[in-house]
Amino acid sequence: MREILTLQIGQCGNQIGLEFWKNIVQEHGIDNEGFYRGSNPVQTERANVYFTEAPGGRHVPRVVAVDLEPGVLDGIRASSLGNLFRPESMLCAQSGAGNNWAKGFYTEGAELLDSVLDIVRHDVEACDLLSGFQICHSIGGGTGSGLGSLMLQKIREEYPDRMLSTFTVMPSAAVSDTVVEPYNSVLALHHLIENADMTFCLDNEALSNICIDVLKIKSPVHKDLNTLVAKVMSGVTTSLRFPGQLNADMRKLAVNMVPFPRLHFLMSGLAPLTSAATVGYRQVTVPDLCQQMYGPQNMLVNCDPRHGRYLTCAAMFRGRVSVKECEDTVLAYADKHSSAFIEWIPNSTQIAVCDVPPAGMDIAATFLGNNTAIQESFRRISDQFSRIFRRKAFIHWFTDEGMDEMEFTEAESNINDLVNEYQQYQDAAVDDGMLYEDEGAAYEGDAVGYAEQDAAVE
Repeated sequence: MREILTLQIGQCGNQIGLEFWKNIVQEHGIDNEGFYRGSNPVQTERANVYFTEAPGGRHVPRVVAVDLEPGVLDGIRASSLGNLFRPESMLCAQSGAGNNWAKGFYTEGAELLDSVLDIVRHDVEACDLLSGFQICHSIGGGTGSGLGSLMLQKIREEYPDRMLSTFTVMPSAAVSDTVVEPYNSVLALHHLIENADMTFCLDNEALSNICIDVLKIKSPVHKDLNTLVAKVMSGVTTSLRFPGQLNADMRKLAVNMVPFPRLHFLMSGLAPLTSAATVGYRQVTVPDLCQQMYGPQNMLVNCDPRHGRYLTCAAMFRGRVSVKECEDTVLAYADKHSSAFIEWIPNSTQIAVCDVPPAGMDIAATFLGNNTAIQESFRRISDQFSRIFRRKAFIHWFTDEGMDEMEFTEAESNINDLVNEYQQYQDAAVDDGMLYEDEGAAYEGDAVGYAEQDAAVE
């Protein structure tokens, strides 16, 4: 019941995915071959959210791993979890996307698309009730952005009523891996705005800062960063997989987190985050979790929530905690910092409580916030894009693959519209006194520029 199908696309998506599966098998007491070795029946009661059961009691991850070059998938096959995955669920081409969105979307990726969709259909048909899809990818390279955009588009066409959430690694301000990163990012964001239901934004700079400043890891490697992402991924679906006092699934989360369909880009945070040296010296309480999860240094994307305002939030607590204490603590925080929350959405924080804590912890929390400050990331990417696009630099690599220059212009204007929408709702007050029409009658209320928004969408 309520299964989730995971799609890992590109090098980054597959590396994050591998850490995620390491986390999930540990939580469900499953060994590296897929067999249950735990002692608590709660662990396997709803393991079918992420696993299908094969003959002999073997648990097989419901995943499709795709890349346009074989290196990363070969690495997964050779890893400790190599025997966990079904061999035909890993698909790769040989040529690579060469950091080019157009190769992933139009040429190399399109050649692999039918094979990927066949496996997706096979997995979906084997489900009792598919809850939705989660996609792991980055948008700076070629495969994650190009093939990721293509998969988003095709899945939205084929399964329009299923939830589609993405864990998207954004380009960071300080470190850029590729020169054409702004092109790839803008083109991929264009598709994310139109096709995803929820996008959990992440970036390497914020993850590195957490590892260095909070966890006190002097020289973090990608594995350390991916472990943080894996914890958020498992935290988001914890209510689907384990019994709890207050449940939240993917659809419930989206209904409460996304006030307007285009504004579905969420910040995520974790608590408790402490260095290994200090773990034994403090008892973590619910107020500690609440204080830490709202903190800007705990956000997994490089935006300061204090520069914007929260439209909506979700706090998912894990472990033996009192629901009343969780509700009271979150409410007290919202009252104390009322200016950080949009006043025309009352009670904007959704709370979920799950009884089973993460491995090795007593209590923990996963935080999600729909904050208008996320526009900082989009504005930064858009500025870089316009600088490089003004001179038409590097554009021939994209047009040679069959792209039209108009696509760049459309994508850029879509992102600029999104930034303006975030700013518009951030500045809106309860008593704006705008007129809006509902079923033929005109009311004066707290609507915020609906006429302008409708015109922009049309």
